Amino acid sequence: MNRPDPAVSEVRTAVRRFLDGVDASGGVAVAVSGGADSLALAAATAHVLKGTTVRALVVDHGLQAGSAQVADRAAEQCRGLGLAAEVLRVVVEGGGGPEAAARRARYAALRPSDGLVLLGHTRDDQAETVLLGLGRGSGPRSIAGMRPLDRPWGRPLLGVTRATTTAACAALGLDPWHDPHNTDPAYTRVRLRTEVLPLLEDVLQGGVAAALARTAAQLRDDNDALDALAEAFEGDPADVASLGELPPALRRRVIRRWLLASGTPELSDSHVRAVDALVAGWRGQGGVWLSGGLVARRAHGRLKLDPRQS
Repeated sequence: MNRPDPAVSEVRTAVRRFLDGVDASGGVAVAVSGGADSLALAAATAHVLKGTTVRALVVDHGLQAGSAQVADRAAEQCRGLGLAAEVLRVVVEGGGGPEAAARRARYAALRPSDGLVLLGHTRDDQAETVLLGLGRGSGPRSIAGMRPLDRPWGRPLLGVTRATTTAACAALGLDPWHDPHNTDPAYTRVRLRTEVLPLLEDVLQGGVAAALARTAAQLRDDNDALDALAEAFEGDPADVASLGELPPALRRRVIRRWLLASGTPELSDSHVRAVDALVAGWRGQGGVWLSGGLVARRAHGRLKLDPRQS
């Protein structure tokens, strides 16, 4: 019996190890763009879960000429691998730029009522995410990158390189689609991929992407520990005196939990730090404007969250 290509084996091993450690009783689907990462993931999942029904979900964003044909071709290749493929046509709209709008539409279409959806993010994607977080000063949650498991999303390939998924597709005779957006320097992530990371690899003599991925994993462990301590906090999360006794990293997490539980829909690191300044840097300043039409204030030794007055 012939051994599979090393790249094919590596992707299959990553998928097998991931699925061995999760509850997938609700079913497994694979999000497929038609690119090498998602096609290699689809092929490996079909192999690992042979004999069970695995769905391939192909999202057509409709943003480029011929996108319907690209989606249909990806679905056809998935059916050839033994997956039950479905094309999901979405409308991309809303603010935040085309990338953010497309991401919202994609994730909304992919979100299952039950089960697990596997995504083809690789170690290279993780490194780019960490660099973006570092460059934007987005805080430890952003620098910690993507989680391997964040239900309903699963990312089995975070330890696999993009070169490996490309080689796996070639070995399996799959024909990946090459998204022109992935080479368009108008996108920040593309410039990180094609300019910044190669320069770092050259200056630091290799291993940068792997090192960034390790850094993300280490930060996730630290974040999880601090989040557990914040969850166990037994004081009043709106009481300034109680909050003031906590170390800054823990205090900000307690504040973040309080804001989310009180109805704040979205929070950035800068939002949390600004509210934290109402505790640790109090100088009589005004309230902090938050998303959802809310404002956080300090009054009579307590934090308050009120509707913002127009």
